[in-house]
Amino acid sequence: MTEKSAPPMTALEQIDARPLTKNQRSLIGLAVAGNISEFFDMFLIGFAVNVLLKDPAWHLRGDEAGIILAMSGLGTVIGAIGWGRLADSIGRKRSFYWCTVLFTVFTVVCVFTPDNGWVLLAFLRVLVGMGVGGLNIVSIPYVQEFVPAKQRGLLAGLTAVFIPLGLFLGSVASSLTGSNWRLLIALGGIPIFLLFWLHRVPESPRFLQSKGRTEEARAALAWALQLPPEQVGTLPEAPKTTASASYRLIFTKYRKSLLIVAIGSFSFILGSSVIQSWGQSILGSAYAFDSGMVANLFMLVSLGDLLGRLSSAWLADRIGRKKVMLSYGLIGAVGLLLSAGSTMLAGGAGANAGWIFFIGIMIAMTFGDGAFGVLNPFGAEQFPNEARSTGLGLGYGIGSTGKIFGPWLLGAMFGAKVTADIIPAAFLFFAVLLVIGGVTYQFARETKGESLEKI
Repeated sequence: MTEKSAPPMTALEQIDARPLTKNQRSLIGLAVAGNISEFFDMFLIGFAVNVLLKDPAWHLRGDEAGIILAMSGLGTVIGAIGWGRLADSIGRKRSFYWCTVLFTVFTVVCVFTPDNGWVLLAFLRVLVGMGVGGLNIVSIPYVQEFVPAKQRGLLAGLTAVFIPLGLFLGSVASSLTGSNWRLLIALGGIPIFLLFWLHRVPESPRFLQSKGRTEEARAALAWALQLPPEQVGTLPEAPKTTASASYRLIFTKYRKSLLIVAIGSFSFILGSSVIQSWGQSILGSAYAFDSGMVANLFMLVSLGDLLGRLSSAWLADRIGRKKVMLSYGLIGAVGLLLSAGSTMLAGGAGANAGWIFFIGIMIAMTFGDGAFGVLNPFGAEQFPNEARSTGLGLGYGIGSTGKIFGPWLLGAMFGAKVTADIIPAAFLFFAVLLVIGGVTYQFARETKGESLEKI
């Protein structure tokens, strides 16, 4: 009696069974570098605005600064929604390419804004934000579709984990360039060199299969596994439709998933984006910290944020996505409550209050913003293959309106001058939002360890 031989593994089983290859790590590295670069660019404007508020040639008011910062947020909303759909239509790779071109080119154009030209600068930041918002959305499915299911939470989360390095690099750049805001912003054009790296990476195999390009999909998987194409196992069944998901399909078939991603991401984004955009100016103007001290403190904030994102991505594959979102939201809210009470605890708006405010935002960024190590990968997993980029892009795009509302609201509350008197009410509101965000994700489908094909 002969023993039956084990059936050959499918392509997806090969990916799940084999250790990560050099090529898979290269793709992850590209996505990580892309997200660091785009958020380096986004954080630069926060440091630049801190300089412009003190520049006599600009006469920049607090509410005008708020509009500049809010317009960056508007761009990310447009970019996330538009590029999410395009990634399902023209592919992950081509979308990654054009997002990179968009945000780097218009960042360089910002350098030539004339003195007191805050309206033009605000408009240009919309165009920059469109590239930034798109790249963040495109890179997540790109990685998810090449890596093992059991490590997908961590590996896709890495695309967001190292984003705080962008803040750290922005802090270093601000410290080195001082009051030369034009040179500071010009550094945001450096990521154009990512396109040489992208040239060495293939298109997503799932996208290629959805378009009937089966042999190219097999070649992409062979690249990922570092095997000859003929040794790649059976590909999964091709989707029944070759058309990209429509927004109508998302609103009708995946309404619950859309609501969870939109409400949850809005709450977390608004609760933390005001720190990223206004934190430097609050410490510099409301608490009278000098620019060098602000840059150094935000290096620490970036480190806390990085550790928070890394821990949330790591925990997502161990205790589950939902538990991470709830616990990080609640702890982040505690940090914002501490910032809200800074003047009351210190008995005034002096240096002591500034240090309490800083400790609060440090906690909030470590946990509230640290939740982004899993937030978007978890959001992408709420949608099946046919609608993953479109659904995530639409949901996150709607949620990204928090990047408009938060900076604008704070700027409107400040009015002509940035002072500490409105901080208690504003940061109490942001704390409540982090709680709402953590609770919202408890209604999501837990996807820990599930194959993308079964979602």
